[in-house]
Amino acid sequence: MNANELRTKWLAEEEIAHIKGWDFSHIEGKFYSEENDMPWDYKTVIQKYLKPTDKILDMDTGGGEFLLSLGHPYALTSATEGYAPNVALCRETLTPLGIDLREMSDECNMPFDDNTFDIVLNRHGSYDPKEIYRVLKPGGLFITQQVGEDNDWDLVQLVLPGKEKSFPGHNLEKQSELFTANGFTSLEQGETYKPIRFYDTAALVWFARVIVWEFVDFSVDRCFDQLLAVEKKIREHGFVEGKVHRFYFVMRK
Repeated sequence: MNANELRTKWLAEEEIAHIKGWDFSHIEGKFYSEENDMPWDYKTVIQKYLKPTDKILDMDTGGGEFLLSLGHPYALTSATEGYAPNVALCRETLTPLGIDLREMSDECNMPFDDNTFDIVLNRHGSYDPKEIYRVLKPGGLFITQQVGEDNDWDLVQLVLPGKEKSFPGHNLEKQSELFTANGFTSLEQGETYKPIRFYDTAALVWFARVIVWEFVDFSVDRCFDQLLAVEKKIREHGFVEGKVHRFYFVMRK
């Protein structure tokens, strides 16, 4: 393909780029990621600490699928969500079960009383250590898995050179220090980096338009020269590679 044909192809991918839940089937076979091959399993970590009598909160629950997979008693379960389409979905799926759903867009102002929960869960959502401390009972636990600051950063630099990180300081060392400085004790933690590869430039275009919080200001027109360089690398080496960055910790109040 010549440059004009590539532009047309990439603009078409940009136009249709969207995602429902966390479904990357549109680019299946065109990229490779070990995102789901972590040294720990978040659900297993939770189950190690979770007791049937615990009152729990799942922050940024999404559609509530992961929360429901825990099988915890609904009357002892609360959830927050801030994205309007997910809030509507949760009102259909969680509320009828008796789960206490709260719409929340400000993690610094959680709509719960002091000392409410035995466990607060947070998978890839934002948080405020002071608020987590406030809503946890004495001895309560905060269990989180997070996307680290270096996630996809090599790929961002390929198409947006010189761009600053979207979430600087979001790594295990800094975040665990933040919690211990606010009165928490660390029970366990871990951090890992895994490869992610793209074998097709159009797939990277789609991905960048979906993960907008990492690829800030990306567009085909704005980044066309960089995309041509990516295309050249893929033709020469078969792929371009970045890394997945994840960390988790369990903190006790």
